Amino acid sequence: MSPADRDTRFAWEAMDDRAAMLRDIEEEVALTRREIGKEALQERVMAAMAKVPRERFVPESHRVLAFRNGPVPIGHGQTISQPYIVALMSDLLEPRPDSTILEVGTGSGYQAAVLAEVVRQVYSVEIVEALAQAAGERLARLGYGNVTVRHADGYHGWKEHAPFDGIVVTAAAPTIPQPLIEQLKPGARLVIPVGLPDCVQMLKVVEKLTDGSCSSRDVLMVAFVPLTRASPDP
Repeated sequence: MSPADRDTRFAWEAMDDRAAMLRDIEEEVALTRREIGKEALQERVMAAMAKVPRERFVPESHRVLAFRNGPVPIGHGQTISQPYIVALMSDLLEPRPDSTILEVGTGSGYQAAVLAEVVRQVYSVEIVEALAQAAGERLARLGYGNVTVRHADGYHGWKEHAPFDGIVVTAAAPTIPQPLIEQLKPGARLVIPVGLPDCVQMLKVVEKLTDGSCSSRDVLMVAFVPLTRASPDP
């Protein structure tokens, strides 16, 4: 089989796998509807999940696992989150077409790509330099010109582009980073898993109120890799 034939075959298989992935997400939503407080995710989010080529964001050695409803290793001790969690976290942000979103933990760039389909601009911070560079190049190659990736400690957010219409954190923090709260617009949401490493964590939605205070609600028990820091808290 020629390389062109292999690419064509893979593209058709990916279409079938993507359809199965969407069904898995819908089934997970139905199973967790009480916890997440909704019967279905936003149509715009589901359309983004259908459009973004997830197989392009996983290592070639793991592409057979790209569409299964589970995390996939991407190297450097990091993973690409399961499709249901990517879709849920995107939905919980309540993104609008004119939103500017901060992502902490670029990883492979998949979550950023999904968000880029539904918002105006995504700023993404990744502490692992090799991942930041690879994700930035991958996103540019796939045409996501509205995603900007930076190699930095995401705990501190990205003050130069704040305040944000939403912030999503794709790694578990033991506590909610105060700099991220400060960089939220009033009325905006922070979606973050909170808990200790190697333990089950709680996915939380934090909303900043107009007076600067915050309300928080627990959504779902999850398991994420820990949020890596460049240095301990001052």
